[in-house]
Amino acid sequence: MTAATPRTLDVPGATLHYRVEGSGPVLLLSQSGEGDADRTVDLVPHLADRFTVVTYDRRGLSRSTLDSPARPVTMADHADDATRPLAEVTDEPALMAGFSMGAAIGLQVVARHPGALSALVAHEPVMPNLLPDADRDDHVAELTAIRTAYADGGLAAAFPAIARHLGIDPAHEDTEDGLTPQPMTPRRRANFGHFIGTEFTAVTSDTLHPDEPLRAAALAGTRIVPATGRTTPPQVHTYRCALALAARLDTRPVEFPGGHNGNTAFPRATARVLKDLLG
Repeated sequence: MTAATPRTLDVPGATLHYRVEGSGPVLLLSQSGEGDADRTVDLVPHLADRFTVVTYDRRGLSRSTLDSPARPVTMADHADDATRPLAEVTDEPALMAGFSMGAAIGLQVVARHPGALSALVAHEPVMPNLLPDADRDDHVAELTAIRTAYADGGLAAAFPAIARHLGIDPAHEDTEDGLTPQPMTPRRRANFGHFIGTEFTAVTSDTLHPDEPLRAAALAGTRIVPATGRTTPPQVHTYRCALALAARLDTRPVEFPGGHNGNTAFPRATARVLKDLLG
């Protein structure tokens, strides 16, 4: 097993920071929300004995800097970015596990870069287009309300709205023992601002039809595994997106430990599920 190696990659419109650790089949982890590569610090060691794990900062987060910060970031940008570190590491189809925003990016990769992935675990994707029209409108309205709360009152106003949106009770959230502290540093605050202020728009304005990744997956032989958190409330929109994806695939979603953020709250248990699913 190899130690983590930080790398940078110049791409159109940005410089990407990514890391490679471990040995075996290549597995890309794409995080949720404001998560950069550091949000997987507790998960990666439990996967690196089986996989070559690639993690990265999405463009605009932490060390992945934008050439023109005023230029909108699109889901197509994110799909392209996810494949670029993979092309540096392997010339074979890779595995991918995406969580929330990362799961939506994974579905974009399947649709826009057929054959880049052999399998995608899509955990509660934030993809309103998966839902029926009325539910889609509700999902978009909820994201818009969070963005309005942030514009009016900053993170202090946005955090409670995000917690309600994801069915999270921060005061009573169970976790595994021994997790690396993740304090609300200035960098994380800036990442939250970029996520809410820029990436919400990328999600709500995206026009990818949910059948496109399914058609591309069928042609390329990519396995898509919808997933939910065991304790995520069923009314949460991203949970319902996972159910809708599973219904389109005529399957049932795989349950992961914890709720929407179970991959960071229960990294050891999450790694066990991923190993069972991906070999």
